[in-house]
Amino acid sequence: MSHALSAAAAGFGTGLSLIVAIGAQNAFVLRQGIRRDAVLPVVAICALSDAALIALGVAGVGAVVVAWPGALTAVGWIGGAFLLCYGTLAARRVFRPGALTVEGEAVGSRRRAVLTCLAMTWLNPHVYLDTVFLLGSVAADRGPLRWTFGLGAVCASLCWFAALGFGARLLSRFLARPAAWRVLDGLVAATMIALGATLIAGT
Repeated sequence: MSHALSAAAAGFGTGLSLIVAIGAQNAFVLRQGIRRDAVLPVVAICALSDAALIALGVAGVGAVVVAWPGALTAVGWIGGAFLLCYGTLAARRVFRPGALTVEGEAVGSRRRAVLTCLAMTWLNPHVYLDTVFLLGSVAADRGPLRWTFGLGAVCASLCWFAALGFGARLLSRFLARPAAWRVLDGLVAATMIALGATLIAGT
């Protein structure tokens, strides 16, 4: 039992260390959480997607995908272009902020939020590198406890995205001011444009 708990704790810590870093997906979840716009489906998509990818990595799919590097190159170009476009839209909101509100129900499109979240998740090569390859290789060292390690990583993902999405509401009073939204959108724009450019430059 102690070995299983140790493997689960290691998986939790490793998974958390990989997803806590600021990235396009985290920035998007944070903004949706602050706006109270489709928070539950966005959090669910992120957590379930991570769970599926971690399972693939633990099962050893990472070693198979490495044999086709062209696939990652294509995803890098598509994902980079998507992040550049989304970052440009966020930058535009800095200079032309819309009628955003953090009180009550958000008026954003739930379908658009879901589609954007799916693209943020599945068109980001770093997600595959972190979950399928890195976590998969670390889990392989755990031998029979690799699935316990993977379960710990899945729990870390669920806890993080739930805290980020639903905990963001605590900032609602501060972000009721338009200037705060400009700062947030500026950070989102800088993060996504930088990541998009990095992805394209690295392909």
